[in-house]
Order: sequence, then C-alpha cells, then structure tokens
Amino acid sequence: MQDQPILHKSIPFEAQPSLPGIQPLKDGDWLWVDEVYAAQMALRDQLIANQPEAVHHMSDEASEAARELLALALDELRKKDGFIVAEEQVTRPDGRKISLDWSVPLLTLGQISQADYCILQKPESSDEHILTAAILCFPSSWMLSEKAGRPLTDIHIPVPQYDAELAKRVQRLFDGVQVGRPLWRANTLWHSNPTLHQPKSKLKPRRPEDAGAAYRRSERQVIFRLPESGAVVFSIHTFQIANPAG
Repeated sequence: MQDQPILHKSIPFEAQPSLPGIQPLKDGDWLWVDEVYAAQMALRDQLIANQPEAVHHMSDEASEAARELLALALDELRKKDGFIVAEEQVTRPDGRKISLDWSVPLLTLGQISQADYCILQKPESSDEHILTAAILCFPSSWMLSEKAGRPLTDIHIPVPQYDAELAKRVQRLFDGVQVGRPLWRANTLWHSNPTLHQPKSKLKPRRPEDAGAAYRRSERQVIFRLPESGAVVFSIHTFQIANPAG
C-alpha cells in the first residue's frame, strides 16, 4: 500500500533514553503538522478506507470522549495554516475536504490529523486505565485488535523493560496527568522496512533492529486529559528519516 518511503528531513526532538521518560509539554502544542502531511494523510486515507477494522476501535463507553477529542482537535486546527474548519467539513492543506461525521469521531479525526490517538479510561472496578478507543494507522510492531479493551499492563506486552515497578509508575502518571498540563516523550525505533503501517502480533514479536538499520523511526507521544469526560488521550505522531549510518 505504501509504494515509496515517507521520510522527514530530520526529527525535531531528542528521544528519551529510558522509560517512561516523560516531561512537561511546555508550549501545550499537542497537535503538530509537518512537511510530510500530504504523504502521510494519503496513506491514512487508504488504510481507513480499506482496513477500518484494523486501524479503528470504539467502545460504547468511549463515544463521548471521542467526540470531545475531535472537537478539541478542530479548535487546534483552526490555529494551523492551511486548514479551513467549517461547520460540516474540514478542508485539509492538501485540498481534500473531509466531512465531519460525529457518529465516527476517531475515523473522522484520523482523516484530518497525522497523529494516531488512543483513548484510555479507568473504570471504578479497575486499578488500571483501559484502552477503550483508538485510531491507529501507523503501529510499530503491535496490533490494535490485541490491545483494545485491555489495561496498560497488557498493552505493553511484550516490552521487556515494562516490569511491575515501571507499570506502577506509568499508572501513577496516567492517574496524575492534569487538564491543561500535557506531558510528552519520544522513542527511537530502528527499521529496515520503511512502511509506516507495521502491525505485529505479540505472539510473534518483531526481532529488534539496531542503529545499523536503514531507517530511524521516532514517535512523539503526548499524554493529556480531556476536560469534560476526564479520559486520558495518548497521541502518537510518527517521524521517520533515512539513517545516514544504515
């Protein structure tokens, strides 16, 4: 589906070397638009049209939070150059018009924003936040179908560093994130395959690649709390460059 590598000129941040590596997002700018917007959005359009069941999950309990997230994103996009946000549609910088379908808010958002979005909520009966909804077009070696409806500990299988102590730290982070005070981190992932849509079952995990791989991939991950529903959003904006050392 992805014929040519979609590559950035550079990655505009440094990855944190260890988990969780969280820091405050000082400018509060959680929704980015970059130079490969058109290329990434063309791929997202194909995935959403052809494989919606693979890239989208929505539970009943997350529908209100998902609509809130879409409304919040539209407010952010009104501040960005190249977007025309009208009552019933959004015109993207590449000229494509996207109808605002509030019955499928994350599928709609997935056709407007480069980032992927996961909504996590903590039921009264649970000690952990649970993945209740997501639009995930660019997974790096994990599958939404295996993570949907699962708590944070299960979501991070088979990450080797995610032990019981780290799980407690991450859960405290999700419990403590405050409205209007987003947090962020970034990772580094090495790939020989530049395809952005790389789902992989936890039963057959991808063999780790080192810094000699052809491509360096990095995710700008932002965590923030929605003010009305109280749900936590985990957004993932994917950058990828050719590795000069690869």
